[in-house]
Amino acid sequence: MRSTKYVVTSQDSDVLPSDIALRIYEIGREINVKETCFGVIIDGEEEDISATVEEVRKMDENNIFIKDRGFPPGDPRRCRAHRGGGARPGFYMMERESDILPLISRGLESEARGEEPPSGVETKRRPSLEELEAMINEEFS
Repeated sequence: MRSTKYVVTSQDSDVLPSDIALRIYEIGREINVKETCFGVIIDGEEEDISATVEEVRKMDENNIFIKDRGFPPGDPRRCRAHRGGGARPGFYMMERESDILPLISRGLESEARGEEPPSGVETKRRPSLEELEAMINEEFS
């Protein structure tokens, strides 16, 4: 079965999309590679993609991230050339996600060093069903 994935680099990484593409070519598997401003899109057989992703992440484990993509590169349903230009669907979400990758990278690096999270940091939680109902009733009553 075919698989398509984004290989995205954090802004903090010294690894460039071209470095990732070259590494994939060096590995020598039957994989299509397309460079983007965020990293690369890779497409191929699922086993080849999984093995390649493991090797590519070794280049910078805390700053290279993998994301599934629903369509192969050049698919007319997503390709700007077939749609008449403009931003690629999903571009703005990928842009937003890439903005927070440095924070995730720092968290992974802290965890790798064995650091504990700072005490007293509040974590957000979802409201329970009862709390949500009370908020709705309060807002609309």
